[in-house]
Amino acid sequence: MSYKIDNAIIKKDKLGNITLIDPKRIFDNEEAFIAIKSDDLITIQLLINAILANDFKRWREITSFSDRESVKSLFIRLGYTKEDIADMLNEL
Repeated sequence: MSYKIDNAIIKKDKLGNITLIDPKRIFDNEEAFIAIKSDDLITIQLLINAILANDFKRWREITSFSDRESVKSLFIRLGYTKEDIADMLNEL
């Protein structure tokens, strides 16, 4: 089972003007948007898919998480290899 977060690109030019790039017109009727870095969005999608698949290898071993740590470090702490993450990315 794969879960996908609807997304578009928010582009800011040198003058600070913002343009929404939404070729699938997913956000035509939306009045507000949230900007999130693309690698963070992918990480969130992968985490959601891992949760839905109940696929955390070492979830119980994580007893604390610092605000200074990147959410991306969760995959390493959960025991995923680069190959595991590549397979998960292929499912998106």
